[in-house]
Amino acid sequence: MDKIARIDMGGVGGPTVTVTEVGEYAGLGGRAMTSIIVATEVHPLAHPLGAENKLVISPGMLSGTAGAMTGRLSVGCKSPLTGTIKESNAGGQAAQVLARLGYAAVILEGKPTTDDLYKLYINKDGIKLTVDNSLRLLDNYPAVAKLRGEYGDKVAYMTIGSAGERKLLSASIACTDPELRPTRHCGRGGVGAVMGAKGIKAIIMDDAGMKMRPPKEPERYRDANRKFVEGLRKHPVTGEGLPAYGTNILTNILNEAGGYPTKNFRTGVYAGGSKLSGEAQAELEIKRGGSATHGCHRGCVIQCSGIYNDANGNYVTKQPEYETVWSHGGHCGIDDLDTVATLDYMDDNIGVDTIEMGVTIGVAMDAGVIEFGDKEGAIRLVNEVGLGTPLGRILGSGAAITGKVFGVERVPVVKDQALPAYDPRPIQGIGVTYATTTQGADHTAGYAIATNILKVGGDVDPLKTEGQVELSRNLQIATAAIDSTGMCLFIAFAIMDQPETFQALLDMLGSFYGITMTGDDVVALGKKVLSAERDFNKRAGFTAAHDRLPRFFYNEPVAPHNQVFQITDEELDTVFNW
Repeated sequence: MDKIARIDMGGVGGPTVTVTEVGEYAGLGGRAMTSIIVATEVHPLAHPLGAENKLVISPGMLSGTAGAMTGRLSVGCKSPLTGTIKESNAGGQAAQVLARLGYAAVILEGKPTTDDLYKLYINKDGIKLTVDNSLRLLDNYPAVAKLRGEYGDKVAYMTIGSAGERKLLSASIACTDPELRPTRHCGRGGVGAVMGAKGIKAIIMDDAGMKMRPPKEPERYRDANRKFVEGLRKHPVTGEGLPAYGTNILTNILNEAGGYPTKNFRTGVYAGGSKLSGEAQAELEIKRGGSATHGCHRGCVIQCSGIYNDANGNYVTKQPEYETVWSHGGHCGIDDLDTVATLDYMDDNIGVDTIEMGVTIGVAMDAGVIEFGDKEGAIRLVNEVGLGTPLGRILGSGAAITGKVFGVERVPVVKDQALPAYDPRPIQGIGVTYATTTQGADHTAGYAIATNILKVGGDVDPLKTEGQVELSRNLQIATAAIDSTGMCLFIAFAIMDQPETFQALLDMLGSFYGITMTGDDVVALGKKVLSAERDFNKRAGFTAAHDRLPRFFYNEPVAPHNQVFQITDEELDTVFNW
């Protein structure tokens, strides 16, 4: 990956395409590439939907290779939802294809002077930008279907739905999976709204005629990759639990731990949890002719996704993730998997983040817009978002805005981004991550659940304050580095428990680039990324006062442990002291 493409949508005489060498950004990929470009090139006070913001699309350092688990894509910008720097991450085919085409980054900048919609076609011969207003207000499934009629089935697609075109703050960017379904989303932070503001409806990537990226040391790379895969397959989480039941295996686990937020974070246990569980979901998927095991990108050996069919055996959506099942399920008092699957499809189609959308509906339920448990009402509200009605625009702008509009006190957001599916009161470590991550509440930024609940990488008591700051700090550093490699974050389970698997990862990176990689190098990369993100946020006006949870987490004990969040402000302020 030796090229950077810049698409200036506000070019004199119309949009322009410039391709240059990677230059000062050489050696970066994924989140490291997106965050460092945004921190370097975007004015921190820029309006997120204005010409000064940039949308940076970057495959990981190992994407496009024969290595396992290397197909994650990073998209970065200044977030219209949070106002902070943002990196949003997705699987699907885009990262592998873009990397094989030789692009370390594609940067969308400027703003068009007309309201035309554009599509971007990238192949071995270069980049072509054309107007295609026939795609206007098409949602993701029909948009991809239309594009497939023109470009075929041997390419990868990135699209925005109607939410992105309307620049709604929860809008996502869809990446197609191996079957060309728009099911893998850069979901969080409103990145789809930024793509919409740039006037780009679709990106088509065609790597015909291109080969896998070759490592500098092929034999060493193959050996390291083999050992890495062996490690993933022998770990109980990546080799057994996730392939069998997907991420939704966590429903029963979190419910039993008392950390499953129910009815807008009123309690930590949901009576209908077993109906939503990964075990129940997998059984239903298999019974209906779907699948409980599926890879979101080629080269995935964990296979934690699946296919969800209706009672007649017809495809509905990909297997809803744990966070989606929670946000549209227990959070809203809904215990029906078919309803959750319908909502998941609607979110993917319209192009909104499933976490933000589900939490927003729960906030609306708290306001009395509809009742908790109202399945038909929840579907109706998401449909409002798709129609772009005034109510739909409010809901599509996220939980923070919806809470303000309807006068709700209990609004679970940090930096205006909705909290995911883990209550920070009985799981103190994840609360530290929610509060302090550079990107608004985000479980993936430093997944303390691994050690607090699953006892991976050690055992830190989730109910106590001791060790939580250090745990979150170390996980945030490691995550920033993993997000830069193009690796799926789920590799962390194995590398945290198995030193030989971590060494295999280091050897993959080292042999690919012809260098020696150490654990210290990984830590340095993570710190470099986080430091750039923190610096951007500071210049954008964010202070320590923004690294806090909503007050109700400190004041309202949650059952069954009847505990509040106990990490002090002074402790939170030490997370980035290294």
